[in-house]
Amino acid sequence: MTDGIKSSTSEIPSLPEIGFYYPGWIWRSDTVIKNLILYFDGIAVLVPDYMRDRFDRTDEAITLPLQEKGLLHILEPETIVDKSATEKLADAMVGFLETGALDELSHDKSAFRELSYSRMGGHGNLALAEMLLEELKKRNLAKDSEDGVSIPMHPTIRSLILVLLAQILRPHGKQMGLDFSPLTDQWMILDSLTALLKLPKAPSSGHVVQFDMETLGVDLAGVPMDEVLSFRDQYRKEHAKYTNAVKRFTRELSLMPPEERQSAFEQRQEEIIEIASDILRISRISWKRPATFAMAIAGAAWTITTGDPMGALLGLGGALIPEIGETSQKETGAYSYIFEARRRF
Repeated sequence: MTDGIKSSTSEIPSLPEIGFYYPGWIWRSDTVIKNLILYFDGIAVLVPDYMRDRFDRTDEAITLPLQEKGLLHILEPETIVDKSATEKLADAMVGFLETGALDELSHDKSAFRELSYSRMGGHGNLALAEMLLEELKKRNLAKDSEDGVSIPMHPTIRSLILVLLAQILRPHGKQMGLDFSPLTDQWMILDSLTALLKLPKAPSSGHVVQFDMETLGVDLAGVPMDEVLSFRDQYRKEHAKYTNAVKRFTRELSLMPPEERQSAFEQRQEEIIEIASDILRISRISWKRPATFAMAIAGAAWTITTGDPMGALLGLGGALIPEIGETSQKETGAYSYIFEARRRF
């Protein structure tokens, strides 16, 4: 399958990079997971306790091989959304509500969607979670639980909470010896992140960088997971080169003066395209299938200053991506990968 292609020796980060899939507790397509596992050292999902049995029965052809290889990390919100995470989430949400920026949502008749109470911090700090729920209810943005484990709320509020959690929980990865990298397949979620980073009071305002989607992989529908993992063993470094590059370039561009950013972006974009082309060439030769998988990144980095509420909220204690083996206590950042499986007609 892979004759004639030589594997490179590109450097990868010292901490395993784990793709933290959000906003859902399970991916929407097994074909994209087959591609994503080529780029990351594992996949993490945030699964509420009451959904665990359902998760274990879902997509076993994918989940079981990943678990056997130690590549699937099931995060329990009852534990990981702890007191600190709940405090940051509540502070951020109350801050948004008090600005009035979300008031218009109270007149929106969109159908409410459930969010587990554990992901809202119900196990981390019950008093704060209840306070946040009351604030949302006063604005007609949430209702009392109907099943005792989840909260019906406006879909935009639900998305905002999950976007914040994906960033707030990143430090927990480092506590586990892992580097959590948020990734989503929903553009609305990514739009919520970039809107958050562009708020007037955010230190990242005007510094958000978003690379264009690059076609990176082929249609792996029907390919057995063991074959995908075998391919991954051989070409993991080539794929890691892309994720490392887009994170590092996002950081560098975010920190540049505005007058330098455009020309630097064009140069970086060319490098990204070249890396993507190399990966796609490997995939096409190896699998002889149509190209359908695409991925990009959006985010920002900034230097922490006194009274920086966003930096305090995220509490990352490091740059968007530091130099390998190093950390910076002067920078912070937020980012997310976005991916999609494009249909071919």
